[in-house]
Amino acid sequence: MLATTTLVGCGTAGQPPAHSLEVARSADPILVPALTGQQPRAAAKDPRALARQLTVAETAVRDRATPPELVAAAGATAQVAYLALVDRPDWDAAVLADVAAPVRDAVRRNTAASRELRAMTPRPPTTVPAWRIVEPLPAVQLRAYYAEAQRRFRVPWSVLAAVHLVETKMGRIVGLSTADAQGPMQFLAATWTRYGLGGDVWNTRDAILGAANYLAANGAADGTDTGLDNALYRYNNDFRYVQAVRHYAALMQADERAYLGFHAWQVYYRTNLGVILLPTGYASSQKMPVQQWLATRPR
Repeated sequence: MLATTTLVGCGTAGQPPAHSLEVARSADPILVPALTGQQPRAAAKDPRALARQLTVAETAVRDRATPPELVAAAGATAQVAYLALVDRPDWDAAVLADVAAPVRDAVRRNTAASRELRAMTPRPPTTVPAWRIVEPLPAVQLRAYYAEAQRRFRVPWSVLAAVHLVETKMGRIVGLSTADAQGPMQFLAATWTRYGLGGDVWNTRDAILGAANYLAANGAADGTDTGLDNALYRYNNDFRYVQAVRHYAALMQADERAYLGFHAWQVYYRTNLGVILLPTGYASSQKMPVQQWLATRPR
């Protein structure tokens, strides 16, 4: 049975917290829906509108003066804009020409990464997954785990964060993969036995350290692009996966605040009936036909 949808950042009875309303008064209108507990929508009427949405959202993420709740709203808003752009490659040139120069590389890399990951599943599933969707651990706590793993195994923190993002949206997804990989960094049982350092595969810190151990053992600690690419390919045998992780990691390495935007990304699930949001609070013990799930929930 699926749990009732819970909106991230909402106060009691679905009302946004008072501090979010205060921030909203001075925020760009593009960010207000996500800031006040609504689901953000892509400005997909034309390339110029989408470019403005991406510029506002990515600029807010990177501005050190942006309050934390507004950074989260900006990250969630940027995510829906990328989802729209992924489906419109004919808009790429116009959007890239219109976005502000300081965020152009972010737009280019995020779009490319999303397309690489989408290409890995050419046949979208007809069911919603048997997962739970939870809030991730705080960004500062995860960042400390990535740093600890980097110190110990010499794997860049940004690569670990990117793997975590791709695998489970930094811990939002609790469930098995189609290959029965498990935990926040998605390990097969035999691989975890060898590289998990005796830890709990479902424990976030243990999983991040285990991932760093595995990547280091497969070349990620030698300080070369070739070594890192080989290690990521061993993690998931698909060059599209490697490219996606490298795009996300490059953005976080260039500007650590990109990590804060990624931390706010929700779980959008591509199905045969389109991309749907699996919100915080989603829980299903078994797969369910997409049409059945959508029948009782607005998209």
